[in-house]
Amino acid sequence: MPITDKVVAAKQIGEFLQAVISNGGFKLKYRITVDPPIAQNREWEHPEILVEFAGPDSGLLLERGGELLRSFELLASEILHLQGNEHEKIWFDCKNFRAMRIDELQLAARVAAEQVRRTSEPYRFGPMSSRERRILHLALREEKDLRTESDGEGGRRSVVVYPGNYKTAAPARPERRTIS
Repeated sequence: MPITDKVVAAKQIGEFLQAVISNGGFKLKYRITVDPPIAQNREWEHPEILVEFAGPDSGLLLERGGELLRSFELLASEILHLQGNEHEKIWFDCKNFRAMRIDELQLAARVAAEQVRRTSEPYRFGPMSSRERRILHLALREEKDLRTESDGEGGRRSVVVYPGNYKTAAPARPERRTIS
């Protein structure tokens, strides 16, 4: 369900974070901004609520590729009853991690594009979140000689970059057997 009252939603997120931080013994501070201005590296992301963390335990949020940071964000999305396609409405960040990750993904997209052009073979990225896959798709959307597709299921879903004229195999059909 969409965020109908952003101020109420921000308060709910604040209550959740206060409980997690105090009960978890974290040394973190956070700032919640409703309708934050769009930053330079966020042209593809337009969060309605931005939560920024700082403090001595910031490193814990960023370990393992920001796993704890993303977990806090996912739990907040669940508290607000956001659907999968609405998760981009809230954005948790710490030490500019998100902007750096977007830059990293854009660079990886450019490198993959050059490799595909050089070899004429598809390039498959490792599994990643829907937000990260979206960034790769958008980074390569203007490349007329290439195309991107998401492939795989669930947590194994990834982006594949193909030469524009590459023919992908038709999905395998289950073999039909007759029992006699």
